[in-house]
Amino acid sequence: MRRLALAALSAVAYAVASAAVAATQGDPKAGEAIYARCLACHALGYDRVGPRHCGLFGRSAGSVAGFQYSPAMKKAKIVWNEKTLDRFLANPLKAVPGTNMTYAGVTDPRERADLIAYLKQANGSAECKK
Repeated sequence: MRRLALAALSAVAYAVASAAVAATQGDPKAGEAIYARCLACHALGYDRVGPRHCGLFGRSAGSVAGFQYSPAMKKAKIVWNEKTLDRFLANPLKAVPGTNMTYAGVTDPRERADLIAYLKQANGSAECKK
C-alpha cells in the first residue's frame, strides 16, 4: 500500500514538473495568435510605431538604427532574452518607466511564454532572413 501511495505521489509530482517545464517553454503556434495583438504597432521585419522584432534576441534595447526610441528605452541597458522579455512584457511601463510603449502588458505567464516562443521561432523565419 505504501509503495502504491509513493508511486501515485511520484506520478503527480512528475506531472506537475512536466507542466511547469512546458509552461516556461511556450508554444510558438499559440504565441503567433498572441502576437496578433502586437501587430497594431510592431512587425517582424520592419519598423512601425514600434521597432521590428527580427533580430530581437541578443539585441540591446533601444538599438535599432533609425528607430526613434524614448530616452528611457535608450538608457535601459537591457539585452533581450527570454528572461528580460518576460519581465518587460508582463508590465512594460514598470520594467522601463518612461517607455513610449503604452501597451499594458501580457499578464498571463503562459501567454508570455507562448509569445516569447513564437518570437524565437520567427527569428529564424524567411521574413527575418531577408
